[in-house]
Amino acid sequence: MSEQAVDTEPLLAVRNLSMRFTVGRGFLGIAGRMTVDAVTGVDLDVREGETLGLVGESGCGKTTLGRCILRAYRPTAGELRYRRDDGTVVDLAQLNRAQLRPYRRQIRTVFQDPNSSLNPRMTLLQIVGEPLLANDLARGDELRDRVAEALRMVGLRPEYMHRYPHAFSGGERQRIGIARALITNPRLVIADEAVSALDVSIRSQILNLLEDLQEQLGLTYIFVSHDLAVIQHLCDRVAVMYLGRIVEQAPTEELFSRPRHPYTEALLSALPLPDPRLRSLKKRIPLRGEVPDPANQPAGCTFHPRCPYTRERCDTDEPALLPVTDTGHVPHLSRCHYADTLELEGVAARTLEPTSLRNAEKTSGAEEVR
Repeated sequence: MSEQAVDTEPLLAVRNLSMRFTVGRGFLGIAGRMTVDAVTGVDLDVREGETLGLVGESGCGKTTLGRCILRAYRPTAGELRYRRDDGTVVDLAQLNRAQLRPYRRQIRTVFQDPNSSLNPRMTLLQIVGEPLLANDLARGDELRDRVAEALRMVGLRPEYMHRYPHAFSGGERQRIGIARALITNPRLVIADEAVSALDVSIRSQILNLLEDLQEQLGLTYIFVSHDLAVIQHLCDRVAVMYLGRIVEQAPTEELFSRPRHPYTEALLSALPLPDPRLRSLKKRIPLRGEVPDPANQPAGCTFHPRCPYTRERCDTDEPALLPVTDTGHVPHLSRCHYADTLELEGVAARTLEPTSLRNAEKTSGAEEVR
């Protein structure tokens, strides 16, 4: 976990970002069309050098938000204010394909599945070097040298560059994906469930590698994950999403110890604790019903049909994402009418840290090639 950045101007400022999809309904989509609001009115600051965690249930819009930031999707509305090296700010949401090209090398991603994200017909030299060719950054011997250096950086031997992905284990394939993301010397890396497909023992090695690379290269991460134990271990701040909206945002330790939104409390209560002595003291908070249909969202607070603390006002008035009363230097934001009065239960510091992370040796060495 990096030290908290204090830049007045964030590296990336997301403002009122929305993404709406129009989809077919009925057999082959011929019975009419409907709109789905995957992301709605998201405000988010990403400070240079920090790791921002993005969490929430499946379908809450985390991946869609990440793809909007990458500009794999063009947002329906809102701004993506990116601070360039010279300090000037550009709105990535307004740029066309040609104008976006210089920023493709600065904002990169590490995909979830290292098996499907690597072309089995390409060697490591082709896979890792492809971004250099696509951005016209290097060719020939220079490309080969930069690929070799990228492989060393992630703990793989340069002589592996002529092998194909099937010759590597899952953890090594994810290292290849990380090398591909970092080959262009980016400033911002979006890791979308980057360790969820890996064994727990290998997961700790990849997390330690990401931390080491952040320190060496001055990287900024947006880390998308379902695993709150990983988020607690790796991230400086956490943003919690529900039904396309940010419902809570705070420094990691503060959010885990004292959540200020009922949805965050429910997520934390569902986490398994490794210490058997703590399990009997833990209260599980079940949520009523199912996640509402994104195409037909409830009025008022979108969480109120499932909230155990709902009141009459929640049915009609949509809450804004506002600072709670006891804000510190980094604001603790919550989208709840009663965030300053509810006494919600969190988890004690470090109780969620898995044994594999707690005892993992700080190493970025490669696994043995099979």
